[in-house]
Amino acid sequence: MSDLLLGLRLYARGAGMVLRSPRLLHLGALPALVTAVLYVAAFVVFVRYLGDLVGLLTGFAASWSPGAQQLAEAVVGIALVAAVALVAVLTFVAVTLALGGPFYEKLSEIVDDTVGAVPPGSARSWFGSVRDGLLLVGLSVLVAVPLFVAGFLPVVGQTVVPVVAALVGGRLLVLELTAPALERRGLGFASRRRVVRSRRLLGWAVGVPTYLLCLIPLVGIVAVPIGAAAATLVARELRGESTALPASGHARGEPSHH
Repeated sequence: MSDLLLGLRLYARGAGMVLRSPRLLHLGALPALVTAVLYVAAFVVFVRYLGDLVGLLTGFAASWSPGAQQLAEAVVGIALVAAVALVAVLTFVAVTLALGGPFYEKLSEIVDDTVGAVPPGSARSWFGSVRDGLLLVGLSVLVAVPLFVAGFLPVVGQTVVPVVAALVGGRLLVLELTAPALERRGLGFASRRRVVRSRRLLGWAVGVPTYLLCLIPLVGIVAVPIGAAAATLVARELRGESTALPASGHARGEPSHH
């Protein structure tokens, strides 16, 4: 539980750094805003045809009683929304990080430099961001399929499945959000996965809030840069480096307001 509390503190610290720094906020919000516009348009189309999709998938209940048919349609509708929400959140962050790779690399570097020395490793390439983003999309789809099936189960589909989705989604998100900082420290995908898995609660404390906030329309525009800043602090913690802010608490290049 100490890792959970530490992770929540790091998340709050990352949020404070982003919200107090126009530079960090602008760096992280611009790619997220572009992606959000694309996703809102896609979601409108999804909602427009949701009834048709539910009807297509519940053809087996056509001969059931009206009450049973409505229950089947409700269960299928909720399962569809849950599956789409999981894929949307994970792919939203993946697409945002892929489109704005240089922006989040810079954001992570500024957070690193604010807290301590930036490691001398090479910066993450745009190709690397896209590659890992596509891998995250693939993993999210693989996870969404069993969750979609489990969503058909009465009660469990509406209670346990959302919790599992948040935990799995949070794990995948923190894996991607810590990538710039950990890759700067010479860790490839397999090594990053192993390091993040070594302290699950620490990762969940940052990944799950980011996942949940990204479920709220347009909030992801701010949630992604906050998650990226907090994940950089998590990366420092995972590597045994200091995560304490200096007395001034200002990012490089930010004027002091004392």
